[in-house]
Amino acid sequence: MDTIWMDMYEAAKVVLNERRISDYVTCGEVAAAVSSKSGKIYTGVCIDTCSTLGICAERNAIFNMITNGEQEIDKVLCILPDGSNGAPCGACRELMVQLMAGRYHDIEIMMDYKTGRIVTLGELTPEWWIK
Repeated sequence: MDTIWMDMYEAAKVVLNERRISDYVTCGEVAAAVSSKSGKIYTGVCIDTCSTLGICAERNAIFNMITNGEQEIDKVLCILPDGSNGAPCGACRELMVQLMAGRYHDIEIMMDYKTGRIVTLGELTPEWWIK
């Protein structure tokens, strides 16, 4: 496994910190790390609210990347509450597709860090509305 995946996993673990911010907001149950095409790693956590104002960890990490002047995603990894990994939700996939229209197919997604199972966003979204 590339050392970048190890660095991403460690970066996501650092921000994984489940906590209650208020009676209406929790965060940190899921953490994500995104590697940009430049190789820089950006992190984010999920923020859950009692309404639809929350955000997934992956999108939070992507927005962190955009805030810092980059917009090309290379790799995505998230850590779920039980310590496992998984695929981004539909909203996260949609953001990545729209952000990198025509180039999103090769974004690598860590599906299982323990076994090193990686898939591409193109494999997860074979018939998306944006080619």
